[in-house]
Amino acid sequence: MDMPRKDITLNPHVAALPPYNAGMNIAAARKLSGRDDIAALASNENPDGCSPKVMAALADLNPSRYSDPACTTLRGALSAKVGVASDRIVIGNGSEDMIAAICRAVLCRGAPVATVSPGFGLHEIEALANGATVDKVPMRADLDFDVPAIVAALSKAPAIFFLSSPSNPVGPALSTASLEQILAAVSHQTLLVLDEAYFEYADDETPDGLELLSGSGLNYVVLRTFSKAYGLAGLRVGYAVFSDDRLARAVSSSKTPFNVNSAAQIAAVAALDDDAWMKSSVASMTGERARVAEALVSMGLRAAKSQTNFLFIDVGLDSQKAFDHLLSRGIIVKPWKEKGYETFIRMTIGTPAENDRFIAALHMLIAR
Repeated sequence: MDMPRKDITLNPHVAALPPYNAGMNIAAARKLSGRDDIAALASNENPDGCSPKVMAALADLNPSRYSDPACTTLRGALSAKVGVASDRIVIGNGSEDMIAAICRAVLCRGAPVATVSPGFGLHEIEALANGATVDKVPMRADLDFDVPAIVAALSKAPAIFFLSSPSNPVGPALSTASLEQILAAVSHQTLLVLDEAYFEYADDETPDGLELLSGSGLNYVVLRTFSKAYGLAGLRVGYAVFSDDRLARAVSSSKTPFNVNSAAQIAAVAALDDDAWMKSSVASMTGERARVAEALVSMGLRAAKSQTNFLFIDVGLDSQKAFDHLLSRGIIVKPWKEKGYETFIRMTIGTPAENDRFIAALHMLIAR
């Protein structure tokens, strides 16, 4: 007879974490919808795939050898691209890995953290996992940044302020004047984490956060990724640029070793070497984004202005019902669950054919 088992005590910070709202994968969508022709428009992946140079570079991969834990070649390539010394750059297993490492390196139990809502879930989740408290600044009713409210939150000198621009999941980017106003309010006690995962999709008037922060004297991190515009979502590789090498070393020490695999490092270096492919892909996507946004307006729907590869759309009914309707037609979107935004979905811009399917299926839902 088995002895009764007593449950072990769990870390209360982790046990109480809210779930991360991940997009449904294609295999699950096929099973639930009964369709093979799935349009995956939930996870902001690049429908163009990745540069042919990436695939060619991966042909020489030797998976029997450990990856370079320091990501030396990739950091060197990024140093040349962004004009920052390589000892201020840290590579991670996606920018999510960098968010977790930053929280481990900086936060103590009870530390105050602030971010924007709706926001990227891991800005909140990783802070809570490390025992921090999280204050959220809502977006304005017109789905743009509430800069005075952000400045007010910064006046409390949180240990970390997470700010994504362009915004995930909403889409707009801060103007130069707005970002400068925010930077002027950052205390030297605060680490500003500017998440620019969608930087490559923003228009020419959107400021380069790294450029504005350089020489500011602030403690900062700028996050970027190869998952979106470069099409390497499946390999998980992102990077962080730090205000100084001391902070970079602390965060690097908070990561597990070898956590950026060899394939990811090789692919990222090759992707950087084909800027023309990336820019062509971005141009195609931004044209499709404008076309889909225009179709939404013609249906009487509201979508936030976007400087990303997705649209945040108020469908006027429960987002789960909209998700179910679209899934039944082989289309995956992300239903938003955050309080106050339960009628919103986030739709990734796909191929023209996938976007046409989405528009038709959404029109059918609205007409019903």
